[in-house]
Amino acid sequence: MEKKLEALLEEKFQKNLDNCTKEELFEALLIFTREAAEKLPANTGNKKLYYISAEFLIGKLLSNNLINLGLYEEAEQILKKHGYELCDIEELEQEPSLGNGGLGRLAACFLDSIATLGLPGDGIGLNYHFGLFRQKFRNHKQKEVKNPWITKESWLMRQPESFQVQFKDFEVESVLYDIAVPGYESGCGRLHLFDVKSVDESIVSEDSIDFDKEEIRKNLTLFLYPDDSDDAGRKLRIYQQYFMVSSGAQLILRECEQKGYDLHKLHEHVVIQINDTHPSMVIPELIRLLKERGFSMDEAIDTVSRTCAYTNHTILAEALEKWPMEYLEEVVPHLVPVIQELDKRVRSRYEDESVYIIDKDERVHMAHMDIHYGFSVNGVAALHTEILKESELKNFYDIYPEKFNNKTNGITFRRWLLHCNRQLSAYLETLIGSGFKKDAAELEKLLAFKGDENVLQKLAEIKLEKKLEFKKFMKETQDIELDENSIIDVQVKRLHEYKRQQMNALYAIYKYLDIKAGNKPKRPITMIFGAKAAPAYVIAKDIIHLILCLQELIEKDPDVRPYFRVLMIENYNVSKAAKVIPAADISEQISLASKEASGTGNMKFMLNGALTLGTEDGANVEIRDLVGEENIYIFGKKPQEVIDLYASEGYCAKDIYGQDKMIHTLVDFITGDELLEIGDEKSLTRLHKELVGKDWFMTLLDTREYIRTKEQVYADYENQKEWNEKVLMNIAKAGFFSSDRTIKQYNEEIWHLK
Repeated sequence: MEKKLEALLEEKFQKNLDNCTKEELFEALLIFTREAAEKLPANTGNKKLYYISAEFLIGKLLSNNLINLGLYEEAEQILKKHGYELCDIEELEQEPSLGNGGLGRLAACFLDSIATLGLPGDGIGLNYHFGLFRQKFRNHKQKEVKNPWITKESWLMRQPESFQVQFKDFEVESVLYDIAVPGYESGCGRLHLFDVKSVDESIVSEDSIDFDKEEIRKNLTLFLYPDDSDDAGRKLRIYQQYFMVSSGAQLILRECEQKGYDLHKLHEHVVIQINDTHPSMVIPELIRLLKERGFSMDEAIDTVSRTCAYTNHTILAEALEKWPMEYLEEVVPHLVPVIQELDKRVRSRYEDESVYIIDKDERVHMAHMDIHYGFSVNGVAALHTEILKESELKNFYDIYPEKFNNKTNGITFRRWLLHCNRQLSAYLETLIGSGFKKDAAELEKLLAFKGDENVLQKLAEIKLEKKLEFKKFMKETQDIELDENSIIDVQVKRLHEYKRQQMNALYAIYKYLDIKAGNKPKRPITMIFGAKAAPAYVIAKDIIHLILCLQELIEKDPDVRPYFRVLMIENYNVSKAAKVIPAADISEQISLASKEASGTGNMKFMLNGALTLGTEDGANVEIRDLVGEENIYIFGKKPQEVIDLYASEGYCAKDIYGQDKMIHTLVDFITGDELLEIGDEKSLTRLHKELVGKDWFMTLLDTREYIRTKEQVYADYENQKEWNEKVLMNIAKAGFFSSDRTIKQYNEEIWHLK
């Protein structure tokens, strides 16, 4: 490896390991690692998976790939010998802007596990040039700017394939880039990313994310989830989705034809996993393409229905895409007859309008199409799947009970332990051996040390070390001085009202007022937030504004700052997650019960020894079942209680606000003099009005119990022996949430790859 790096440095820069810059060394390492991955054998078989997703939040790849290739330690030693730290070189990598939240991170974890298990499977997505956006904080508000990441030397490998994609009035050419996905001590998969040949980055202004949404040929692959608050933005999303699925479908069929497969037996050689509703148009597009190849409509529909499977990630109605038929007619009119035929067949079998694909308002329900014309429908946590079956999709479950199944999400624990917490990983290896790196279930061997004070003390020392690393990171990136001896209480995730960052902010107000009243905590507390709000999601941006105003208020208050702080990570992403998660003591998973499909952040925190403070929601339920009630902090209304409140319209925020003096005080603080002096009156008033007048995700319902439970968590932290026993139990039981386990289940129960 050393000789190869020397040769690369000489060839590209006429330098060597002793006189090159860090930037030059990073580039040489990237090329070396990329070439090593390319030399791995492809995972092949007679049946292949295509995992199609609008997002793949892959994060930085250098360290992850070096670990999977078995080269990390060697690279680390070589660099150290020449005066470099690999962790410093890693920081130079641009994070690919290919995803946003859990859905995209899950897709990335799945590709890693597919490759690790030696399964033939590739991802299909889009090559976004600027991703979602880069978040900046200006005047205590989120500012969105473009997030370029594609450099001359990158993980992207241009491929010879290209395809014509037809829209109503014009045609574009797609070009293909691959990113190699090396498995851990295994073969290699691929992430196929399609780009439009005519893309033009220059149409986006420098300090914003504004561009002409109607310049489709130029803008098609610039941004993930372009602002859909107007018609042009909504149509652009349809253009993007069709571009992705048409390119992907053409690639799938070309690969099958090149292998000489009979397309009438497509399902014997191909399975397409539709990750959420964004890729749903792959169903009518494949039907259309098969008809072009001489299939009858019956044959095409039957073939595609045996080939496609659908993963549902949400019960939120607004996230289950419904496109007006007039939009489809303007963008992809050639798909409209196929969709109408699919709907006609549903109507001929069922009288229940709620299962139709095209509703009475002429909107096309993408999830309905996936369920009727796919062979599998899976939820992503046990609770989520039960809610789908019993309420949200009950009408479909009654028709197709055999299609519904659960696949609880998982994480690539090699990235979220071996990479981001090398101290903990190395220590675990001294205790239980190295088998857990391949089989996460072996983490349970840790239970043998439950009560061992030396082990518990070492876990505490590692946590302090990770806090010190996070402290250094925050100082370097945001000039914030962190107290490593404080309790680190973390809520990092996409900003959405159902995830209830606003409830955590109300707690911050409670704590601020409590300390001002003279009640100082036994130990300093640092609350950490990290989140991006969708550019058009006004209330979500107002919540960020509130958090940033609270941050300034407390930072400037000498009575409170020594004991309590609220800090927000700017531009939260995978790389920053890898810094904050190992440093966390408390994992905030406080979504309204029944609304979070699964969550995967909860699993990463658990693996790194943070205790969950959460509602009975998503995978929190399975974490509780694994670790026991005494090793997790669950509060709030139960899922069925929440479902019943929605059904009966029995929740009224105004009543709680009017009757509960404490909650009234906390909510009114948002528009009180202290915050209005710092923040924007319009934004804070709008949020106050939302909480009192609507509060769709029932923040105020659980606030009092949340405060009480959180105070209990802080009190329990003072008994460090008992706390670290809980920590050990959480780490030991985290193996269940390996994405290797999830993918094994997908394959055994849905894909049947061979």
